[in-house]
This record gives sequence, structure tokens and C-alpha cells, in this order.
Amino acid sequence: MHQKTWLVTGGCGFIGSHFIRDSLAADAGLNIINLDAQTYAACPLTLVDVDQSRYRLVSGCINDMAVVSSLLTEANPSAVIHFAAESHVDRSIETPDVFLQTNVNGTLNLLQQTHHYWQKLVGEDQEQFRFVHISTDEVYGSLGAAGAFSEDSPYRPNSPYAASKAAADHLVRAWHHTYGMPVVTTNCSNNYGTHQYPEKLIPLMILKAMAGESLPVYGDGLQVRDWLHVSDHVRALQKVLETGRPGRVYNVGGNNEQTNLAIVNAICACLDEYRPAGAPHNRLIKFVTDRPGHDRRYAVNAERIRAELGWQPQVDFQHGLQETVDWYIHNDEWIAAARKAYQGQRLGLVAA
Repeated sequence: MHQKTWLVTGGCGFIGSHFIRDSLAADAGLNIINLDAQTYAACPLTLVDVDQSRYRLVSGCINDMAVVSSLLTEANPSAVIHFAAESHVDRSIETPDVFLQTNVNGTLNLLQQTHHYWQKLVGEDQEQFRFVHISTDEVYGSLGAAGAFSEDSPYRPNSPYAASKAAADHLVRAWHHTYGMPVVTTNCSNNYGTHQYPEKLIPLMILKAMAGESLPVYGDGLQVRDWLHVSDHVRALQKVLETGRPGRVYNVGGNNEQTNLAIVNAICACLDEYRPAGAPHNRLIKFVTDRPGHDRRYAVNAERIRAELGWQPQVDFQHGLQETVDWYIHNDEWIAAARKAYQGQRLGLVAA
């Protein structure tokens, strides 16, 4: 291989775009090709600030055999980093078929084409190649009041989204054990940070509160999630690429459990400080009908990635949340572009 090139799928999304930006900034010898379907959740402004001489966006779908195959042959990458996925639970309740098509069939096609490519590599190129599959802790289902998900926890997905990611995880595992492909899977907890599409909890609540709209909290708001700053997640993925063991699964968590209600109140407190004219913003909280099949609690045991790869989260949650709220306050252009396809309406009520 004459240069270091990675093929990233879904790199215009929230986590993928942070991964591309941080990786290019950290390694001046790296080139990245980003295969992205440019769905509603992709904002063209997200990656305008990266070094365009080392970054190429290809508008296309991971289900397209010809596109994936030609990109692999043309780019000759040393790694495929697979972010591309439909990821919003509420949308999966309304249109589960879309999630199966992208998350399962798309992953299958990517694995097949990558395997054909990998088989043709020789020597060190073949030994050092990696296929990194980014998944979610939601594949493990829901926890009670105690305990945490480990890499050995049984899969018990409870939403169409989680089921589609669980299926993808199993395919990735099978391609390692059956075909010997050097794959690594990561299962992360809830991410937060800048550039996140505003259908997700934190950006949705920030933007609604800024607009003086009601803040819909599902059920009693006491569902618990483990929150991970996106920059910490990116560092974990870079560690996995560098020294992760093929065939291994690594859980990535922030060690920061919070109820949904506590998250919304923390956002309101930040806005009370930054935009006191609207204070107290928590007066806007409104409890609404819960999401169908809503998982009660997630928590992640990330001891394996700490012990084997030396990774641990570094971003303090309060600091990370303040930074995130401040970013949404001062980036109207990005928000306007991102919200063209979604204006904050409630999703996922079909099954209810």
C-alpha cells in the first residue's frame, strides 16, 4: 500500500463525522474516503472544515455492490470503519423495514465485498487490515436496577432498531469465525456532543428549550442511560484500530449513568445560565406517553477496553454538556440546514 487510506461508511453522521475530523487532524499521512447515503440525518456543513485534499465524499449506499466493490478496489484501504446505520429508535417503530434494509442487508453487502477485497491482499497488507463495526449497547436489551452489560451479556434487543443492529453484529462475528476476516465490533453507550442530529434527546431538548417549546419527557423520565462524549468514543475507536484484537468485541461506555429527566434538567440549568431571559427553562418540561417497549436502564462495563487497550473516558459530563449546549446556541446555520427534514415532531407512536 502506497498510502494510508481508510474507507468510512456513514461518515456524514454524528459519530462518523467526529471520527473523520479527529482522525485527519491527528494523522497528516491519512486519507479518508467517506461513503454516505446522504439521508435526512446527513448535514453537508458538518465536514466542510476538514482538509479536502485528504478527504473524499462519495454519495452512495452500502447496499450497492458495485459502488462498494469499486471503492475498495480503487482506494486500496487498510481499514473499513462501518458507521452507516439507521439509528433512531422512534423511527424504527414506524418504519422497521428501512432499518432492516440498511443495518442488516447493508452490513451483509459490505462484509461480502470487503471479504472479496481482503482475500486479494497479501502479506502485511492482509495481516494488518481491519474491519471495525460500530454498534450499540441496545443489543443487550434492558437492565434492572443493578449490574452492567459486558461483552458476554446475552443479546435481548427490544426495539426494531436494536434487533437490526444485533443481526448486523452476528453477521460481523460470523464473517470472522467462518471466513477469518479480521473484524472488531464495538458496542457503545449513548453518545452526546456537537453536530448531533436534532431528533436525539440532548439536541432536541436544547433546541426546543431555546425556542420556548414544551420539553416532552417520555413516561416518568426515570429511564437510565450511560452517557459517553463523542470525542471519548472516537478515541476508543482509534485505539481499536491500532491495537484491537481481531474477532474481539469491546464495550465502550462513559461510566456516567443519568436518568432522562436529569439530563433534561441539566440542559435547562445550562440554558438558564447562558440565556437567562428564558429562565427557568425547566418550566417547559411536559411528561408525555412513553415510547412503546421503552428500555428502562442501560449501563456498560468497559473494563475490557480499559485493560487491553488502555482507553478510558476523559470528558467530564458537566463540562461536555455545557460545551454541547453552547455549540447549539451559536451554530444557527448548521441547525437550519440539519432541520430541513425534521422540525422536532413526535415520532414512534404507531405501535402505541
